[in-house]
Amino acid sequence: MIPPSAEDVRRGHGRIAFQEALSLISLPDKAASDGKVIKQFMSRRSAWTPGLDFVPLVEELGSVYTAAPSTYGGHVYSQSGLAASLSLRAAQKETDHNGSNKKLGIHTINGFFSEAGRNDRPFIYEVSNLASNPSFPNLLVTVRQPTSPSTNQESTHYPKADADLPLGPVCFSAVLSFRPSTISHVEAQESPPQTRFGEILKSKQPMEWDPVPIADIDWILARFPGARQAVAPLPTSPSTPPSTSTISSDENGKNSRDIEDGAWEIDGPDAHICAHAYVCDRNGLLMIGNHVAELGGPEIASVASLSYSFVVHVNGEDAIIEYDEDPEQQWWVQEACFPRVQAGRGIIHSKIWSPRGVHVATMYQDGILRWKPKDYDEKTRAVNSRGAGRL
Repeated sequence: MIPPSAEDVRRGHGRIAFQEALSLISLPDKAASDGKVIKQFMSRRSAWTPGLDFVPLVEELGSVYTAAPSTYGGHVYSQSGLAASLSLRAAQKETDHNGSNKKLGIHTINGFFSEAGRNDRPFIYEVSNLASNPSFPNLLVTVRQPTSPSTNQESTHYPKADADLPLGPVCFSAVLSFRPSTISHVEAQESPPQTRFGEILKSKQPMEWDPVPIADIDWILARFPGARQAVAPLPTSPSTPPSTSTISSDENGKNSRDIEDGAWEIDGPDAHICAHAYVCDRNGLLMIGNHVAELGGPEIASVASLSYSFVVHVNGEDAIIEYDEDPEQQWWVQEACFPRVQAGRGIIHSKIWSPRGVHVATMYQDGILRWKPKDYDEKTRAVNSRGAGRL
């Protein structure tokens, strides 16, 4: 993958809509040993690679920097949710002959990272049904990558022919549950951050704050001038599809659109839920290093996610990312804490709050931590901000 220029990184150029970045190609169904249908999909675009954005900033200074080839774990995690959503909608469409199917949205995503994802080949998703309870369906997603790079190395788009390449071991797996929208007879939550940290949030307008760091590790950001103000070319919020697209809809409203032969983008609440999960992992475990360093501990060199759980507390439509004209109502907040570091692992516990102070979702992630050795030579060793085991 060709890295962006230093100016592109500083300005955040090259960003595309979330649905485009995580679009999927539909592959032929498979038959499981028990006769059940397994839906298959392939990622259409290469995943973001943490650290790759540092390359042009460092080269501009006349130095050398090598980024690890491991892809961002939030990509395969969130794309698994999109694949499961597409599979569920397809199953509902096949069985809904009298309009009795319920309006369902992603409720939980529980994922496990087993191999590092590579940025030169697609992810292949297989989705199978675990439980078909109409009010609480559960789906299993297993993900693998080809053992060789894409047949088209000149583009960030993968050709469908890549699906025929021999596959390696499972690199990620997830169990997802879906729930119908219901009326909330009782609501209870703690005081939102807009209240607890109101003085801080109101001290600046949203766009006056520095962007989220490419990698939120203090000692790395201090090493590269301007890195803290640089904008990684991550996907933008889910967008409204253009009117020229072919929309596949059911009683749930817009669910997906066929952008070209066999390629699909997800629309509607599930796309926004997966976008929340994507962003929540953006700098999650990396921030543990800053927390530990503040306590007098060693500097973190890399992290590798092991498991990631994401729970949605609201109806799907209440998770849609919208912004109010009132500047004080524009904050989507990720509140994070680090309750435990032990045995070479660390935990991050995050909550997603809407601009109006609604607790929308909770994330709980566990990962491996590797520390910067005392004899670390910053001039000769390449910085790996995510680690070999990190997707």
